[in-house]
Amino acid sequence: MKKFKKFLVLGLAGVLALAAVACGSDTQAGNNNAGASNTANGTSFWKIGGIGPTTGGAAIYGLAVQYGAQIAVDEINAAGGINGSMIEFSFEDDEHNPEKSVNAYNALKDWGMKILLGPVTSGPSTAVSAEAATDNMFMLTPSGSSPDIIADKTNVFQVCFSDPNQGYRSAQYIGENKMASKVAVIYDSSDVYSTGIYEKFAEEAKNQPFEIVSAEAFTADSKSDFSVQLQKAKAAGAELLFLPIYYSESALILTQANDMDYKPIIFSCDGMDGILGVDNFDTALAEGVVLLTPFVADEPDEATQSFVTKYQQMYGEVPNQFAADAYDGMYILKTALEKAGATEDMSISDICEALKGAMVNISYDGLTGEGMTWQATGEVSKPPKAMVIKNGTYVAY
Repeated sequence: MKKFKKFLVLGLAGVLALAAVACGSDTQAGNNNAGASNTANGTSFWKIGGIGPTTGGAAIYGLAVQYGAQIAVDEINAAGGINGSMIEFSFEDDEHNPEKSVNAYNALKDWGMKILLGPVTSGPSTAVSAEAATDNMFMLTPSGSSPDIIADKTNVFQVCFSDPNQGYRSAQYIGENKMASKVAVIYDSSDVYSTGIYEKFAEEAKNQPFEIVSAEAFTADSKSDFSVQLQKAKAAGAELLFLPIYYSESALILTQANDMDYKPIIFSCDGMDGILGVDNFDTALAEGVVLLTPFVADEPDEATQSFVTKYQQMYGEVPNQFAADAYDGMYILKTALEKAGATEDMSISDICEALKGAMVNISYDGLTGEGMTWQATGEVSKPPKAMVIKNGTYVAY
């Protein structure tokens, strides 16, 4: 996280400079007092907003999404924009808080947002999706994975595969690869992301050659001491510990497990991505952690390596899955807008209707999946990948 803070100032300065040069605009990205006009100095703009945590315990996710999306914006603008118009991108911090996320959404509407790429995490995404549905604003969340985000809505789509899919795939992967015969789970019962994954994992586990010997929950009000949950897992003889939770709590669990000399295989999902950047965490404790994710930074293909190189040059870090999701998300919007023939002077509702029709008729090859397609429900179809932490880096498993 220290490196992220170091490069935040530099990264934002670069974003503002690039926006001024590439867009030829007097307004700056992130300035929500810019007004609702979509034209400046004779140049028309797609005003696309982003929301996510850039401060607080989930900041690694939000910063990655902001940075990944900005790289895509710079590339798209340099190549001529979308249907002849440039992108102006503004990103608001929500601190991983649903109420603050709604406030951020309203601030972006005041700025003139026509399309939303966000929010980043599931709770805020669910809260904002209700507001976006009321406005008929098209919303593409890069990494919100709860089914509640898209439930009973026609204007909200996902880039990341859903929580149930992650839970189902995780149980299958552990079983098919015979990783353990006894499995313990520690999950956050107060979080829709964590419970959604756990419930489907437990359901599918009944069809796999392993037993869940311990399943212990914690809540947002009790997430500092995991000794009871770990003792139960250890006493039950669990050889593998499944953690469908975010990286902050995972770092504490790995530290406390090490202190009690409990060293099971650690298996997780995309929420674990970011653990190597936690302040004061001994990253050696994450050695051998396996997680399902749609993006692996050491993949040798040209598109992945180009993105990784640009990201490292701009922000001094190896990009995680959230950065790749956001990068893909911006290009998915470009693809759908071009398919629909939409223009930035259309109303919010007309743009939304055009994008809804286009999304179910496009296929996109991105960093986080080949041949990605979407159902009218908003759910994406793509397979997850597995990666493992080795020598302090993520590599394909």
